[in-house]
Amino acid sequence: MTDNSTERRGTAAGVLGAATVAMGLIAGVFYIFACAIMPSLARSDDRVFIEVMQNINDVIQNPVFFLSFLGALVLTAVSARQLRVEPNRWWVFTALAAYTLVFLVTMAVNIPLNNQLADAGDPSRIADPAAVRDRFEDTWVAWNVVRALLSTLALACLARALFLYRRPQTSAYLESAAGSSASR
Repeated sequence: MTDNSTERRGTAAGVLGAATVAMGLIAGVFYIFACAIMPSLARSDDRVFIEVMQNINDVIQNPVFFLSFLGALVLTAVSARQLRVEPNRWWVFTALAAYTLVFLVTMAVNIPLNNQLADAGDPSRIADPAAVRDRFEDTWVAWNVVRALLSTLALACLARALFLYRRPQTSAYLESAAGSSASR
């Protein structure tokens, strides 16, 4: 291996590692919503549910979240490009496909629902908070579970790709060992 190819391999490993970390952070966000936040809010009355979700939707729009959310997509795409000729590329391609679906679901379903909830206004002034909640909750929760599953799949695929990529290259060793045993 030349120094240049070693450097490229190190850069690709770094990008793949960063993609894995970003994906883990985002998968964790969707997981905690599915396992704890939404089941807890399901126990609250309609106005509390609406107010808390409006607050969460306001607070989550911050640079740290956006860096992770968009970073997972961009880093996975860059990693897929860098590893396109590697044997473990299919793990990264699968991760990219799964997370692209997460991104699309977020844009097509969850964000529009969040916007509708925000447009409902001050929860204390909503005439029929039960109707506002009914239009939001079940659909949002179901699609969040889809996002949690897909992002967890993407994380598992990236972790597998990283494991395979970081393993020592043994093909030359195995070929020489096979050749030496054949000559005995």
